[in-house]
Amino acid sequence: MKLSTKIIIALIAGAVVGVLINAFAPSAFAPLDKYLFTPLGQIFLSLIKMFVVPIVFFSITLGVAGLGDPKKLGRIGAKTVSYFLVTTTVAIIIGLILEYAIKPGTFGSFDTKNASFEAEKAPPVRETFLNMIPVNPIQAMAEGNMLQLIVFSIFIGFGITMLGSKTKGLYNLLEQGNELMMYLVNLVMKFAPYGTFGLLATAVGSQGWEAIKAMGLYMIVVVLALFIHSIVTYGGSVALMARRNPIEFFKGFAPAMTVGFSTSSSNATLPISMNVAQKNLRVPESISSFVQPLGATINMDGTAIMQGVATIFIAQVYGVDLSLGALVTVVLASIGTAGVPGVGLIMLAMVLSSVGLPVAGIGLIIGIDRLLDMLRTSVNITGDAACAVIVAESEAKRIDKSVTQSA
Repeated sequence: MKLSTKIIIALIAGAVVGVLINAFAPSAFAPLDKYLFTPLGQIFLSLIKMFVVPIVFFSITLGVAGLGDPKKLGRIGAKTVSYFLVTTTVAIIIGLILEYAIKPGTFGSFDTKNASFEAEKAPPVRETFLNMIPVNPIQAMAEGNMLQLIVFSIFIGFGITMLGSKTKGLYNLLEQGNELMMYLVNLVMKFAPYGTFGLLATAVGSQGWEAIKAMGLYMIVVVLALFIHSIVTYGGSVALMARRNPIEFFKGFAPAMTVGFSTSSSNATLPISMNVAQKNLRVPESISSFVQPLGATINMDGTAIMQGVATIFIAQVYGVDLSLGALVTVVLASIGTAGVPGVGLIMLAMVLSSVGLPVAGIGLIIGIDRLLDMLRTSVNITGDAACAVIVAESEAKRIDKSVTQSA
């Protein structure tokens, strides 16, 4: 049986077990979660996270060094960021259209009196950009600060390129380190079905059927938006821009999507998503090593969808009609989330405040946000892979064109 099939079976089994225990034996969930589900999930997560920092460092450094020409790095970087900005804009528009068409906030009754949420403060944009440069690269690695680690790795890769043969030994050492990490990731993936089962059982079992049923229509809108965005935006762009079969693309990337679904973390899934993209989707290591770690840090289409849908949903629950200016604010803020990784709910609180909606409304959706976060992560990493495939195809065409012209 293929590993991806085992993971899918584990996903289904974990969800079914979580629902059944919560429905028929809720008192048994706590001990089972404590001694079985959570340990299985946490062991798997810890094993994957153990490799994230070294793989990001090795892969981006080798990716930049492998590109050789600094102009090529700038060209690939511009293509990558442009794709992320366009797809994020499309994602939020899809979410807003579906939310206004279905209007889940107008159905049923919601307990707005007891809804509460304590929002943390988001760092200023200026501070975010200044903090991209690591004062202490070792500390950035220890803390898992992805933006700082990416910037440091780009500088090291650039230096290796400029020094050429003088750093051949270091380049070979980094290649060997990267090979070792990828081998260990493949080894850890054998435990993926068990970890996936534990993570799903915990996520579904802790939510409860009542919570899911109460927010069912809101969940349907978010899931539908994520599905349409994946099929139309990612599948369409892969078909039109990379001339690849979208079905083969999704089928090839499925193992990473299932792991992303269970972990709810783009960074934690990064070693697997890179491995799958390089092996199954035939993305060159130099491009995959640059595009996918960058995407895991700044590309958040799923989160943008959530912010747009959640904002309109909360407005509908509280009976507030948002003006055109407020909707523009929602769109711009949702796109801006891509530049501030890991603060989806913080940015949502800022959006709500800026359009005059109560931040406490987040309390209505936070109960089932864990389940939706799993789907958002799958969508995010799929967007990273689609971008890598498209950039790889465009670079291949550029090489073929230059060879033809020289001939």
